[in-house]
Amino acid sequence: MNRRNRGTSSSGSGGGANESFRRRSDLPPHKRNNEADNNNSKGADVAFIVGTCSSMCPERERVTRERLRDLSVFERLYGSPTKSSTDLAVKKFCRTLSAADVQSSDVRPLPVLEETLRYLLSLLDSREHPFEVVHDFIFDRTRSIRQDLSIQNLANERVIYLYEEIVKFHAISRQRLQGCSGANISSMHHLNMEQLAKTLTTLYNIYDANRKPDHIYENEAEFRSLYVLLHLNTSSGVMGEPLSLWFRKLTSNLIKSKEMCFVRNLLRSYRNGNYKNFLRTTASEATYLQYCISEPHIREMRSFAVECINNVCYKLQPYPLLRLSQNLMMKELDVEYLCHECGLEIRTDSDGCIVLPTKQTSFCSPKEGFKNYDLIGIEIERLL
Repeated sequence: MNRRNRGTSSSGSGGGANESFRRRSDLPPHKRNNEADNNNSKGADVAFIVGTCSSMCPERERVTRERLRDLSVFERLYGSPTKSSTDLAVKKFCRTLSAADVQSSDVRPLPVLEETLRYLLSLLDSREHPFEVVHDFIFDRTRSIRQDLSIQNLANERVIYLYEEIVKFHAISRQRLQGCSGANISSMHHLNMEQLAKTLTTLYNIYDANRKPDHIYENEAEFRSLYVLLHLNTSSGVMGEPLSLWFRKLTSNLIKSKEMCFVRNLLRSYRNGNYKNFLRTTASEATYLQYCISEPHIREMRSFAVECINNVCYKLQPYPLLRLSQNLMMKELDVEYLCHECGLEIRTDSDGCIVLPTKQTSFCSPKEGFKNYDLIGIEIERLL
């Protein structure tokens, strides 16, 4: 992904994410191969067909959902729960499919799927509804797009672009959901991470299925790097094979790419506990997507740094909060909040400086509700 195509903020506020979804000129005519997204549908008995549905939602589904009042707030014509239109209704994801259920008129061809995804992503910056509502709608409808791609066995360069855009959606959602509250947020985050991993797996398979000798797709290195960032912490629970095995499957061109060099450097810093290099490298080199995926690890490394300073530094010499804020690339006020989240007290010394007394036994690493703090020094213009 070109580095000028980024979101507008390094925080989880959610502004301008739609700008990170790039436009693209027409690509070569599509080719067929045997790669299918088996993760998106249990309908293994469905033969590959050619879709003929010309709208974002098949008519019979739209009519049925109108009758059942099964319309999302984004699909309601003039707010009516029983009326939609071809410009608003988007095909829902179906968990089970059988050969008898699928008709070509219910499946959208590639051009319609491209248009549908553009429409869905245009909703990402909606201010009319909470982000979790926006996410829930796009989450379901992008699964339906992947399902239609799989049913038709579509796997070409245009399809690669669609999967890349869907990965972006899940990556941005990973960051934004951290700033949401509610009873279902934990479940939404889990499901989002699950689909992010599945979408990446399918994307990698399509990369490999269409591989040409010594060729790397335009954005492949960046999207491959996301796998490493998702597996920095081996106890994260994200599905996938160990990094040691995963790296062996990459071509030398991918291994040498700047995106992969960046994440390998980050991986070393993470495993060695080098929080200074981890934070500085992220601020100076991360793309917007890499930052979205790295943010939980940024919080983790900052908590680790506070723990180290509390345990290692000399008890009679409290640690200046200004220096700590510089090391953690945070605002000094945010460092105060972070210390409180970690169960530590801060005080003002005789010179009027705010300090962190060390050797406190009350330290605890935050598990839930750990606030996101800005990464000072990150090049905002690089994220636009």
